Amino acid sequence: MKLVYKGTNDVVKCGDVVHIDSIPHYVEMFREPHKPSSSGKVYVKEMTELGFGKEFYVSVIGAEWIEREDR
Repeated sequence: MKLVYKGTNDVVKCGDVVHIDSIPHYVEMFREPHKPSSSGKVYVKEMTELGFGKEFYVSVIGAEWIEREDR
């Protein structure tokens, strides 16, 4: 199972820069879906002075899991 950006099919890697609400974030880590109806989560950290960490569904960063065997 691989996490890729929709449209480009580039593999999501830790350290990638993504924009959420026009604020740049680093991808810190991600978790595979734990059941077939789940989409998995991605943990990101703001590229700001405070650097808050947040967890989102992978669709928030425009990503999706491919080559899933659980569906």
